[in-house]
Amino acid sequence: EAGDGGIGIQSSISGTLTYYAGGGGGGLSHNSTGSRGLGGLGGGGDGGKAASGSNGLANSGGGGGAGGHNDSQNFAGGNGGSGIVIVRYLGGDAATGGTESSGANLATGYSLHTFTTTGSEQRPSLKVKNKMKQ
Repeated sequence: EAGDGGIGIQSSISGTLTYYAGGGGGGLSHNSTGSRGLGGLGGGGDGGKAASGSNGLANSGGGGGAGGHNDSQNFAGGNGGSGIVIVRYLGGDAATGGTESSGANLATGYSLHTFTTTGSEQRPSLKVKNKMKQ
């Protein structure tokens, strides 16, 4: 029996509770009696049994599943899933970059910028007023 991938981390930054960065499942030989490991919550890919492992889920950061093997060859593991960056701040839209949206559910009142490809965010300079007593 191959091990299942670990459970990733749960975050509500997007407004919805979502798992990210799940582990990839373990691979097995063709003559093993157990089953391949399943990918963990958060986009982990399944392992292969005498087959290649599956890829991690795109935009989740999940790990790729391990490859199995048989008498004549080893099979490749899956690729890890691409990552995601979510920038969230309180208030109306004050920046540019990524896919821009207004928060909903657990992110109501926030502005969101989601990046699933290489990109940048630009915000105007903000003055911070020091309210500390001396």
